[in-house]
Amino acid sequence: MSGPCSRPVVLCLSGHDPSGGAGLQADIEALLAQSCHAAPAVTALTVQDTVDVADFRVLDRAWVMAQADAVIADLPVAAVKLGMLGSVEMVDTVLEIMQKLPGVPLVCDPVLRAGGGGALGKDEVGYAMRERLFPVSTIATPNLPEARILAELPEGSADECAERLLPRIRHLLITGGHGDETEVHNRLYCRDGSRYDFSCQRLPGSYHGSGCTLASALAGRLALGEDLVSAVKTALDYTWRTLRDAEARAAASTFPVAFRWICPEGTRR
Repeated sequence: MSGPCSRPVVLCLSGHDPSGGAGLQADIEALLAQSCHAAPAVTALTVQDTVDVADFRVLDRAWVMAQADAVIADLPVAAVKLGMLGSVEMVDTVLEIMQKLPGVPLVCDPVLRAGGGGALGKDEVGYAMRERLFPVSTIATPNLPEARILAELPEGSADECAERLLPRIRHLLITGGHGDETEVHNRLYCRDGSRYDFSCQRLPGSYHGSGCTLASALAGRLALGEDLVSAVKTALDYTWRTLRDAEARAAASTFPVAFRWICPEGTRR
């Protein structure tokens, strides 16, 4: 395909972060860095800074559906990336949207908490994602605290959470970095029993938007046709580099630098 839509289009369904570090802005920046085109549909508006969320408002279901329908009717969507949904009703909205995109890979980033711990939806939203969206997703990318909420295992290990969640989803990437270990371990679990471990050096400081960056980069790699295991590795490597070069734009946290590491079709990183 040639012309203005020659870059793969990724439909992003997520919330807006006014600090510009996470949410849809992080999605857009990460996807541009993969040589993809981001089509952002707003699911929620938040009141937050780079540390925590103070409040949020989920958009009306009809508005979100109208945004997605406009994109689907006009652009060739090659992948879908989910971020903050905020309500059970929005989970149902996404299911309806995905029925219009059969065979399109879906990356589900179950955004349940802000970095400072503030809730971005009740736990029942996470459970609805687990029961209804995981079965139609290609992969979910929770961090370990989110995986524990989804698996209902408050002290569970990544392996224990994966064992409980894999019957509902084909692939599960549980990211580390939330303890005091010197090396971060990210684990990809597959329903067929295979498992892949990706480790990286732990970086100092606190980062805002890293989960959004990772999930969006992964959606971009899948949209480009990269196989899943390779796409996970590419997205993890890319995200680590953006954090290594992160800019301290606020007193308490730093933002990934997305554009310094352009990855056009996997040729330059």
